[in-house]
Amino acid sequence: MPKKNRIILIFIAFFVIIPFLSSLVGFYTDWLFFVETGFSSVFTTTLYAKTGAALFFGVLMFVFALVNLFIVNRASFPLPGMFIVGGGNFRINRDDAVRLVKPLAILVTAVLALFAGNWGAMQWQEVLLFTNRVTVGTVDPVIGKDIGFYLFSLPLIEMLNAFAGFLVPVTTAMVVAAYYVRGGISLTERGAAIDEKVRRHLAVLVGVFACVIAAGFYLDSFGLLLSRNGAFHGAGYADVHARLLTFRLLTFLTPLAGAMLAVGIWKGAWRMALVPPIIVIAVYGLGIRVYPGLLQKFKVAPNELALETPYIENNLRFTRLGYDLDKIETVPFDVDLKLSATDITNNDATIKNIRLWDHAPLLKTYSQLQQIRTYYKFFDVDNDRYLVNGNYTQVMLSPRELSYADLPSKNWINERLIFTHGNGITFGPVSRISKEGLPEFFVKDIPAVSLADIKVSKPEIYFGELSNEYVIVKTKVPEFSYPTASGNINTTYAGTGGVALDSLLKKALFAAWFKTEKILLSSDITAESRIIYNRNINERVRAIAPFLRFDGDPYMVVDEKGRLKWIIDAYTYSNRLPYSKPLQVGINYMRNSVKAVVDAYDGTLTFYISDPHDVLAQVYGRMFPDLFKPLAVMPAGLRKHVRYPHQFLQLQAAMFAAYHMTDPKVFYNKENLWEIPSLGDKPMEPYYTIMKLPGEKVEEYILLLPFTPSKRDNLAAWLTARCDEPNYGKIRAYTFPRDRLIYGPKQIDARINQDSFISQQLTLWNQRGSEVIRGSMLVIPIEKSLLYVQPLFLAADKSALPELKRVIVAFGDQVVMEENLELALQRLFGGKSAPAAVAKAATVDMKGSQSTLAKEAMSIYERATKLQRQGDWAGYGEELRKLEQVLKQMAK
Repeated sequence: MPKKNRIILIFIAFFVIIPFLSSLVGFYTDWLFFVETGFSSVFTTTLYAKTGAALFFGVLMFVFALVNLFIVNRASFPLPGMFIVGGGNFRINRDDAVRLVKPLAILVTAVLALFAGNWGAMQWQEVLLFTNRVTVGTVDPVIGKDIGFYLFSLPLIEMLNAFAGFLVPVTTAMVVAAYYVRGGISLTERGAAIDEKVRRHLAVLVGVFACVIAAGFYLDSFGLLLSRNGAFHGAGYADVHARLLTFRLLTFLTPLAGAMLAVGIWKGAWRMALVPPIIVIAVYGLGIRVYPGLLQKFKVAPNELALETPYIENNLRFTRLGYDLDKIETVPFDVDLKLSATDITNNDATIKNIRLWDHAPLLKTYSQLQQIRTYYKFFDVDNDRYLVNGNYTQVMLSPRELSYADLPSKNWINERLIFTHGNGITFGPVSRISKEGLPEFFVKDIPAVSLADIKVSKPEIYFGELSNEYVIVKTKVPEFSYPTASGNINTTYAGTGGVALDSLLKKALFAAWFKTEKILLSSDITAESRIIYNRNINERVRAIAPFLRFDGDPYMVVDEKGRLKWIIDAYTYSNRLPYSKPLQVGINYMRNSVKAVVDAYDGTLTFYISDPHDVLAQVYGRMFPDLFKPLAVMPAGLRKHVRYPHQFLQLQAAMFAAYHMTDPKVFYNKENLWEIPSLGDKPMEPYYTIMKLPGEKVEEYILLLPFTPSKRDNLAAWLTARCDEPNYGKIRAYTFPRDRLIYGPKQIDARINQDSFISQQLTLWNQRGSEVIRGSMLVIPIEKSLLYVQPLFLAADKSALPELKRVIVAFGDQVVMEENLELALQRLFGGKSAPAAVAKAATVDMKGSQSTLAKEAMSIYERATKLQRQGDWAGYGEELRKLEQVLKQMAK
C-alpha cells in the first residue's frame, strides 16, 4: 500500500472511526443506565429531539450550501488556461483547480453539515420547550407578549436566527471562492471584475442576509425587556421611546435596504448598492446610540422618578414573580422585653431544639468519635427533624461514606470489588451535650447501635456524595461490610441497582468505557455480577434531568422502614423573564419545584413535583410524562422530612431585601433597604429550628434568617420558611417597629466582647494554648421577644476534637455565659430549676438556705484563692463565676 494511502487510513481511523466507536460505547452505556433507573422514555425522548434537531440543521446546512454550489458549477466563464496564483516554479492552473471545485465543495459542505448537526443536537432543550410550550396568562407590559413566549418560544427563534446568521455568510464565502476559481470573479489592475451571473447570484444571497439581519432587529426589541437600565432591570423610558421604535423601524427598513442593495448588485450599480446599507447603519447609530443617550441625559435624568415610575413598577412586579416573592406574607412583630420564666417553660420544645452544634465543629467531632476507620469519612452534616421517642426533635445526621482516597491498599480489586460501600450514619440531637462537652447520639457505631426508636435496617451506602465511578458486586470476591474487634464482616449485595454483566459484549463495552481490561479479563466476575456506575448522587440525578439545577446540599433521611434515602432539591430556572433582576449567572426566574429522592442502597431514583403551579415544571412534565410524580404520592415517612432549601431562601432573601419595597418611589430612593447581617466577613446563612411561630399553637420545623437595615446593625425583620405539612413552602416576613432599637447579631456580638467576665475567660483559654471557636449566632424568637444564642467551642492545639464548653445567651441588655443552655436561661429568667441531669452538673444549689449559701461562698472563695496561687487562671475564673452565682442568690 502506498505511503500516502496509509496516512489517509490512519487519519480516518484516528479522527473518524475511533471517535465514532467511543460515542457508540457511551451511547449504549447511557441507554443501559436509563433502563436500569426506569427512565428509558426520557432517554428516547431526548434522543428523538437531538436526532431531529441534528438532522434539521445538518440537512439544512448541506442542502442550502450544495444548491448554491450547484448553481456555481453550472456557470461557465471564458477564462481557461489561466493561472489563479503562482509565479516562478509554483503555479496553480485554473483548469486543474476547476476539476477540484466540485469534490472539494462537497467535502467542505459535508464537514460543515456535521458541525451544524452536532450544534443542533445540543439545542434539544430549546426544541422540546418550544414543542411543549404552554400559555402563562401574564403578558409583558410593553410589547404585550405572553410570558410563555419569552420562556419557551424566544430561545428557539433566536437560535434559528443565529444559525441563519452563520449559514448565509459561510455559504456566500464558499460561493465567492468557487466563482473565483472558476473565473467568474477575477482580479485586474482596475479592481475586481465580476461576471453578470455572479452578481445576480450574490444579489440574491445579500437579499436573504438582509432578511436575517431584519429578524435580528426584531428579536432585539424583545431583548430590551431583559436589559440593564440604570437603577433597575428591563426597558426604561429611553428604551421604550427611542430604541424600541428604532428596532421596529429597522425591522421594516432593513429588508427594503437589502432589496435595494440586491438590485444595485444585480445591475452593477455600485453607488446604488452602497446607499441602503449606509442608511441602515446611520439609523441604527442615531436611533440606538445617539438619540437615546440625549433623551436620557436631557429629559429622563432631570425627571427620572416621574418618567421611570411605570418601568420601575414593571421591574418590581416581575422580579417578585421571578423569585416567587409574592407569596411572602409580611406580618408586623411588636417585640418586647417581657419574656419570663413561665414563657420559657411554655416554649420548652423551642428551647430544647435550639441548635448548639455548628456544622463545622460537629463534623470534626463526628470524624474523631465515629469515623471508626481511616477509610470512612463524614463529608457533611445535615439538619432535619424526627419524632424521637415521641418527641418532635431537631437532629444532626451525617452518613459514614467510604473514602476511596484513604484506602490502606489501593488496587483494582480493593477499589472495585471489595470496598464497595459506606456504612451507616451518626445521628444525634442538636442541643444536648455530655459532661465532656461532646455530642450525644441517637444512632452511632458500626453496626448501628440505636439509643432511640430510630432504627436503620439497611445501613449500606452504595450511592453517596463520595462514591467513585463504578464498583462490581455479586462477584466471587466477598464485599467488605464493616470491621469488628475480631475481624472483618463481609456481605453480598442483594439489591437491584446496576447492570448485569451477563454477556461478553457487556463486559467488553464497560471495559472500553471505563478504559480497563480488567472488567473483561477478571475471573472473579460471573454472570450474576452487576456493575454499579453513576454512583455519585449529584451526577446520577444530573444524568437523568440535565435541564434542572440541583441544590449543593443533599441530605440523608431514614425512612419508616429504616432504609437510607437521599433527598436533593432541584430547581427550574430561566434567564428569559422580562424585567426580572438577574443573578450573577444570568438567571432571573427560579423555583424549587422538584424533590429528587435516591435510595442509598439500590440507587432507585424518583422525582416529585413540589410546585405544580410552576409553568416550567408543567412544561417539563409535558416533555417527560414518565419522569415526574406529584408530591402527594411520596411515602408519608419521606414527606415528613421534606424541607425548604436554605440555599433557595438565601437567594430569595437577597432579592427580598430590596424587593420587599413595592412602592416605586420608596424603591427608587432605597428608603427601606435591608441587608443580611454579617458576622466577620461572611453574611449569616438561614438556619433550621423548631419553634412556635407567632399566632400558632404548635411548634414546627422552620427556616429562619434575620434582616438588618442597610448599613446599620439593628434588626429590621426576620424571614421564615415553613417546612411542615400542610404549610410547607409558606414564607412570612416579620417586621420590627422602626421607632425603636432592636439589637442585631453584630451588636450582640459587640456586647459579648465588651463583657468583662466573658472576655477575661476567652483570654485565659487562649493563653493556655487552646483555640476558642465561636459558633453561629442564632436569633430565636420566643413569644414577642428575642433570644440570642451562641455556642462556644474549645479545641486544644493540634487537636481536631472541638468540645462545646460554654453557651452564651443574650436577652435585652443582659449577656450571660454558662456551661449549658439551661443554666444560662436560669440565670437570665430564674424560675424553675434545671432538670436533674443539669442540676447535678451545677455546683451551686440555687434553692439553698442563706447559711448554706454563705458556706458555699466561702468554700468557693478558698478554692479560687488556691488556684490563683497555683497560676491556674482558667480555674480561677471559673470559681469566680460560681461565686457570682451564689452572691446573686443570696441577694434575692
